[in-house]
Amino acid sequence: MGLFDSHAHLDDEKFNQDREQLIQQIREDGITKLISAGYSLESSKRANALANQYDFIFATAGISPNDIPQTKEELWITLAKIKDIAKQNKKTVAIGEIGLDYYWNKENKELQKLAFMKQIELANELQLPIVIHTREAVVDTIEIVKQNQVTLKGVFHCCPLNRELVKEALKLGFYISFAGPVTFKNSKNADEIINMVPNEKMLIETDSPYLSPEPLRGKRNDSRNVKYIAEKIACVKNMHIEEVARITYQNAETIFNIKNK
Repeated sequence: MGLFDSHAHLDDEKFNQDREQLIQQIREDGITKLISAGYSLESSKRANALANQYDFIFATAGISPNDIPQTKEELWITLAKIKDIAKQNKKTVAIGEIGLDYYWNKENKELQKLAFMKQIELANELQLPIVIHTREAVVDTIEIVKQNQVTLKGVFHCCPLNRELVKEALKLGFYISFAGPVTFKNSKNADEIINMVPNEKMLIETDSPYLSPEPLRGKRNDSRNVKYIAEKIACVKNMHIEEVARITYQNAETIFNIKNK
């Protein structure tokens, strides 16, 4: 059974002590493809370097709402460098993670929106999908995606368990990626949200090293734990875990156009 972790942060400093050993363990444990997601200029560089080093790793490039520069001028310079990374690396499979976060940052909402829209433009120019991060910004996120055409669509990563967000995202043709929170004992509507998402639109991810699933909450997360997300979905949808693995693997290859890379 092969598994596809569609969103991890292998470049994170929490992996600095054992990254090479861990990557080998991840592969041996049946994670046969994964995406190391960029969230800043430096992170995007590191993620793409890893993708070039390992054949089963792919990468994204983008500036998250928690990592955007403080001025428009700095933003333009940074986005030009993100463009160069994405253009030069054939294993860059999406622009992301991008989006809005009003939980950590409430003072720069307009600059967040601008960065989000400009990176949608960049994705369209480069013919890549997008990977969306949204936290406590559902209304503005949906409004931007509705008003700014996203040519190749994309993924709501670690998608908040919000009915309206999932409903609108699916209407717009986006994929929904489930992570550790769907396994948490206090996720009251996780089962309902999982059932809302058609099989052909679901992905699984770890968002590691963060958001370790049950039964590993509080420990460092890594891509091997994506199996717990697959198990949760299999349980809710009354499917075999092998079928969940196959479907989500195929979906990830489709949205990120990986078969041809």
